[in-house]
Amino acid sequence: MRIMGLDFGSKTVGVAVSDALLITAQGLEIIRRKEENKLRRTLARIEELIMEYEVEEIVLGLPRHMNNTEGARVELTMEFKEKLERRTNLPVTLWDERLTTVAADRAMEEAGLNREERRERADRIAACLILQGYLDRRSMGKQKD
Repeated sequence: MRIMGLDFGSKTVGVAVSDALLITAQGLEIIRRKEENKLRRTLARIEELIMEYEVEEIVLGLPRHMNNTEGARVELTMEFKEKLERRTNLPVTLWDERLTTVAADRAMEEAGLNREERRERADRIAACLILQGYLDRRSMGKQKD
């Protein structure tokens, strides 16, 4: 069993997947589309990755504002969640993604990547951070039991 992490953006979806032991997240790819509401190919690619990696659960980043309010991106993310659930028949868990893009950018800057390289990789790394946060919380919950 593996878990997939997704960072859903207006024209990209960053994709990460857990290892089989559900300990670490690895970035896979960034799925790009030309228009925001064109999701057919994006969903088809996600389905391919689900089959390839034997994914049984999806974690989707929820883009709340820093003051915990919800904007237009949250509504679009909820619609995407419903489409994912219908298309894949997998459970989709929402995960607070505040500051994941900032953290991803800082990590890449510290690694010496220039602005163009950081922009190219940010969504995949943000998906990793979303999934890793979920995996860590999940594992902490099991340790308390």
